[in-house]
Amino acid sequence: MNGAAGRGSAGAGSGCPAKVGGVGMRAPNKASKGLGMTRRYGALVVVVAAMALLFLLDAHNLITLENVVIQRDRFHSLLAEHACLSVLAYIVTYSVAVALSLPGGLILTVTGGLLFGTLVGALAAVTAATTGATIVFMIARTAVGDTLAERVGPWLAKLSEGFKKEALSYMLFLRLVPVFPFWFVNIAPALLGVPLKTYVIGTVLGIIPATFAFASAGAGLDSVIMAAKNEHAACVVLQGADACKMKIHASSLLTKELLLALILLGVVAVIPVVLKRWRKSHAAAK
Repeated sequence: MNGAAGRGSAGAGSGCPAKVGGVGMRAPNKASKGLGMTRRYGALVVVVAAMALLFLLDAHNLITLENVVIQRDRFHSLLAEHACLSVLAYIVTYSVAVALSLPGGLILTVTGGLLFGTLVGALAAVTAATTGATIVFMIARTAVGDTLAERVGPWLAKLSEGFKKEALSYMLFLRLVPVFPFWFVNIAPALLGVPLKTYVIGTVLGIIPATFAFASAGAGLDSVIMAAKNEHAACVVLQGADACKMKIHASSLLTKELLLALILLGVVAVIPVVLKRWRKSHAAAK
């Protein structure tokens, strides 16, 4: 009896801690799994929700040259008195716009030149665009990069391997040549396993030529703005304020010459890759 009871007590005693221990072990696992999911997808959920809200509010359509000119005239003295704070506010706004993949990067770059001049405007735009692009890259790599790497087909795995070997040259090409949307170039390298350092260097070096070109165009917009204002004023006299809207077309800044220059720079960026592969094939043929 006592032995049985002892064994029963022992069994009960050993059973209860095992159960408690089992629960104790499972609870941290669930908690850590939930924390891991939050870390992995939390930022992505926040960004997607913010994008959806802004598009529902039609906020993305506020990024126009007309609105930039209006705000510039309103806050002209503020820009002069608080130059550093204005530049910081511009960088934060531009970074958020890029991180949320909002359209209007060209207009924001032109705005930098218009507000702060070519040098300061371009440097601020490069800083902001790189910051926003890096945020997108990190979110994409954290949320879906590992999962995609595990499930990619042979062709994508081969592309990823080739991209890793010549990542900087490919990054420069994608940044220099405006063939793909900026948001796409922000995400694709993360899915192809490009290192963060290479991504940042390639982004900075790749966007400098176009950024300085458009910032310079923005700095010289005064004559275009005055012509648009005069046209708007004449329209108001003839048709009334409700029938007239000031129009400044950003597309006019994207000239054929500028596009050709960027394409040539992109071709130069991939020349080392082509030469390297040619040397390998030539050596193999011997």
